Amino acid sequence: MPQTDTLLWMAGFSAECGVVGLLFWRRAYRTLPVFCAYLAWSLVSDLGEYVASSHLPLSTYIQIYVVCLAIDSVFQFGVLFELLRSVLRPVSTHLPRWTSIAVAVLILLVGAAIWPLANAPDYNPRSQLMIHLQQTFAILRILFFLGLAGFSQLLSIGWRDRELQIATGLGFFSMVSVSVSVIHTHQVTTSPMYHLANQIVSASYVCSLVYWVFSFAQQEARRREFTPQMQNFLLAVAGTARSTRISLAESNSRTGRDDR
Repeated sequence: MPQTDTLLWMAGFSAECGVVGLLFWRRAYRTLPVFCAYLAWSLVSDLGEYVASSHLPLSTYIQIYVVCLAIDSVFQFGVLFELLRSVLRPVSTHLPRWTSIAVAVLILLVGAAIWPLANAPDYNPRSQLMIHLQQTFAILRILFFLGLAGFSQLLSIGWRDRELQIATGLGFFSMVSVSVSVIHTHQVTTSPMYHLANQIVSASYVCSLVYWVFSFAQQEARRREFTPQMQNFLLAVAGTARSTRISLAESNSRTGRDDR
């Protein structure tokens, strides 16, 4: 492994250790258990992949990488789901019980819409799957960050709130990752610039980790209540959905009686 790659890996691993340590020191696992588990998993998987890349054949390493990437994607879905639920916590008692299902379905639908847009060159099926997973979740993370930042006033969250801090780190790293993926389409894999672009992605991840270290080293801000406008909007949406569900149930019931 080139010296620069080794330094970037060591910086990233050290930063991950710092973030995980701070998460447990702040007892963030009580409110953000999936994010804590995701960072702990990243710490273990990065170490395992580093050892595998040094001691195992390339084909075996790629197989391990694909499995880790699939697990990583499941964790990322869980993190986005957890952050959305955390954002809605101030009005959670007023929302219907199926809100969690609706949030999960929304993330899946957006991901399904992004999947065909992922730029996967004419590689073998396994490489295409890897690229689709990486780019789909990268774009999902960007959209999530832009949505939280854009509606931060209505959602009553700021840069000292954990949800926006996590989304900012994910969004920054993802923007660099997607940009490099676009650049790669115009580069040859053997070009020195191709590898340099990959190093930039690694450096952006280290920057996100350092930002999280800085963020979690500070006391968490007290969560503010939603603005009245946002509360009324969410309650109106929940009420409309509930009325629609009741109407459909009554309509089906009437149809069943008429059929008799």
